[in-house]
Amino acid sequence: MSLTRRYFKSDITFSSTAAIALVIATMGLSGCKTSEVMNNGYIFDPQSLALAPVGSSREQVLLSLGTPSTTATFDGEVFYYISQKRTRAAAFMKPKLVDQNILAIYFDKDGVVKQEANYTLKDGKVFDMISRTTPTGGRDITFLQQILQGSGNGVNGAKNFLNNLNPGQ
Repeated sequence: MSLTRRYFKSDITFSSTAAIALVIATMGLSGCKTSEVMNNGYIFDPQSLALAPVGSSREQVLLSLGTPSTTATFDGEVFYYISQKRTRAAAFMKPKLVDQNILAIYFDKDGVVKQEANYTLKDGKVFDMISRTTPTGGRDITFLQQILQGSGNGVNGAKNFLNNLNPGQ
């Protein structure tokens, strides 16, 4: 009695279907892009920074470094050149901040560079430059809490609120 393997039609169909599915899955996954790097803002090079040393004029800084990302005019004028580097593993994931550089050029009253500083992510905390929201002191109160607090506290505030709605009662 000889032992030979017999191949049935269902075995061949299953193995060919599995091979086709494996090829399609491999092709589909090879199209996925991973580890996307996004650079935002002003990326300066040391050569252009060398063209605007301490003691140079505001115009020379603008010519060598270009227009700043933002400026400040509180005590003296300051030009800020901001850049951020973010990465994300897949297109649908939220980007993670990896690196942040802020080049600050400080001017004196005459418009001459008095100091240059380069701040990194280690020097400060991460801040969102796009949301345009300012944190305030105090606490946030919901609409219902405002009604209950009204002109008094708790139930008295609600009663006063309802009495103000119906002044004849």
